[in-house]
Amino acid sequence: MKVTVVGAGAVGASCAEYIAIKNFASEVVLVDIKEGFAEGKAMDLMQTASLNGFDTKIVGTTGDYSKTAGSDICVITSGIARKPGMSRDELLGINAGIVKSVSSSLIEHSPNTIIIVVSNPMDTMTYLVHKTTGLPKNRIIGMGGALDSARFKYRLAEALEAPISDVDGMVIGGHSDKGMVPLTRLATRNSVPVSEFLSEERLEQVKQDTKVGGATLTGLLGTSAWYAPGAAVSGLVQAIACDQKKIYPCSALLDGEYGLSDLCIGVPVVLGRNGIEKIVEINLSDSEKEHLAASAEAVKNNNANLEF
Repeated sequence: MKVTVVGAGAVGASCAEYIAIKNFASEVVLVDIKEGFAEGKAMDLMQTASLNGFDTKIVGTTGDYSKTAGSDICVITSGIARKPGMSRDELLGINAGIVKSVSSSLIEHSPNTIIIVVSNPMDTMTYLVHKTTGLPKNRIIGMGGALDSARFKYRLAEALEAPISDVDGMVIGGHSDKGMVPLTRLATRNSVPVSEFLSEERLEQVKQDTKVGGATLTGLLGTSAWYAPGAAVSGLVQAIACDQKKIYPCSALLDGEYGLSDLCIGVPVVLGRNGIEKIVEINLSDSEKEHLAASAEAVKNNNANLEF
């Protein structure tokens, strides 16, 4: 199992670290455009192998995509990161060119790979990869919902004063501050609806805190977060590599599901060795349907600014 991560910055390096520590991949290749950067990150991570007990080989390269050849899964994290006050959508112009070039280089050397897109605006970048590569739709996945759902569960556990292992919940919709649709109605604490424990007002606060989760961290850190995004990507990679058939909310190309077509947006999917093995359609309330439709409209407006 060979995994390539393009972009050796904070998110990419964290992703590579978590994949290595989980010890399911034989090799992880880090790629970056900054001279020596990926090589240095790879060497630093390899020097933790004996300390963290993993045997995964991590190598780095400055833009040499021949070293990524034969990758089963490729992760694209490259692009400029958010700064305080920026929306994810403001990154579209610069990151579109980067993602288009990177995906082409990856497929040249690994035509059978599965691509996971992390670069923002993520739903639009995932759509771009669909439109420019010709890969089957099951092999292109946008990572957003997995991260947003982790942030949702963090906020739920905080509100419940409960261990996070007791909490389950999901966020669908666009990976944006306004587009996220946290499904509070379906969230549970050990199978009991969280509405049994939390007031409507407290649940609304959890929802709003979840939606600005990334912006909150950007304001505190001065740049985008990296630990949780890296962990979210590693979870998707492991589900595919180990054929786990896990359900994650991911940005997938829709063709009529949820009444939506010709866009990528976060919905629950089953992830296995073939990538997206099934899109799961859950029954949404009228309010949830309205929010998802509004989120989809915003994503489509973003997509209209793409140049193929």
